[in-house]
Amino acid sequence: PRQGGYQRQGGYQQRGGYQQGGYQQRGSYQQRGGYQQGGYRQRSADYDPNAKYNMKKRIEYKEENIDPNEPIRLNKFLANAGICSRREADEFIQAGVVSVNGEVVTELGTKIKRTDEIKFHDQPVNLEKKVYVLLNKPKGYLSTAKDDRGRRTVLDLLPEVRERVYPVGRLDNNTEGLLLITNDGALMNGLLHPRFEVEKTYHAGVTGKLTEEKLQMLRDGLLLEDGMTAPAKVSLLPEREPGERVRGLTRAAITIHEGRNRQVRRMFAAVGCDVKSLKRVRFAGLTLKGVARGQHRALTEEEVSSLYRLAGCTR
Repeated sequence: PRQGGYQRQGGYQQRGGYQQGGYQQRGSYQQRGGYQQGGYRQRSADYDPNAKYNMKKRIEYKEENIDPNEPIRLNKFLANAGICSRREADEFIQAGVVSVNGEVVTELGTKIKRTDEIKFHDQPVNLEKKVYVLLNKPKGYLSTAKDDRGRRTVLDLLPEVRERVYPVGRLDNNTEGLLLITNDGALMNGLLHPRFEVEKTYHAGVTGKLTEEKLQMLRDGLLLEDGMTAPAKVSLLPEREPGERVRGLTRAAITIHEGRNRQVRRMFAAVGCDVKSLKRVRFAGLTLKGVARGQHRALTEEEVSSLYRLAGCTR
């Protein structure tokens, strides 16, 4: 099994988990509340879910009423702490990098209590409050937790979020739009898993004429260097995007459920069109309504529950 840990220079890697570099603690159970027994804080009547996310308006998401002494599988605990997926946790356990109360544990299926001392790469693991943020990413920001070259990342837009959070998937530096950011490892992995075919919709401004023949090629699937793409939903958009700098572009909406690197740009390139502007406007049923470019908001309880259903996992 591969060695690894939380990656300091970079974010969550789709289908790749966390890379070598050690787990970085950003606070303790007492400092940030940790595991919440019981329900969640009732929102006031004037709560605006579209308002800018901040610590005062943050939502306390529901947790199951679980006895802290009730046994839980160690791999599930690590996933709930945002360290990795359950499958990756099994690999880390077998690699001998997880300890319980000072003893290294390598047996799969091991159960622990939430009151036990769990360490990953010799660093304490604590259950944090769950954070779910919808960000309208501008251009010029990397979809990573940290960049070793000092470039701006999407977390620079969330200075008030102290939990270890990661973007769900990636948007290129020059791509803008909807990006979900969370510390919920189980949900993150479910939304990115190809089996669940979670849809994402982009608005693209391209050069070159998009004929009906080209649109149909996109709808049927294209052969790229990494294989055939799944059929896409594609339609032309009549109006010009507000603020779009390049004139004379053909605008189209495209919906895919795969997560290949620069997939939308490569698909349009395969039919002879060059993407000049790209914006993700929808992901897993979420939209950018009420969220301006560079702004963000916390998801509602109902939105989180919907994401769990799409991701095929339970809370």
